[in-house]
Amino acid sequence: MRTIMWILWPSFLAAGFASGVVFALVDPRDIPLFGHIRISSELAYAAGFFLFWLTAAFSSTFSFFMANSGNQLSLFSRQTELDD
Repeated sequence: MRTIMWILWPSFLAAGFASGVVFALVDPRDIPLFGHIRISSELAYAAGFFLFWLTAAFSSTFSFFMANSGNQLSLFSRQTELDD
């Protein structure tokens, strides 16, 4: 569970920051979907946040596995300390 939180919490913070920056610069009402369909601001904010969170979670997961590839640490293992 701790490993999952190492991935999800930083990606949540990154998604919040990215959403704040992007939506401070872009008004969601100005983004047409498929060229002509307008979506509500709330839907654009939520979709943008979850898209940023998914992207950051993928990046965190990739970094976790790359950093621990030599230690054979599994995502769901109960091991709390790395063996030296």
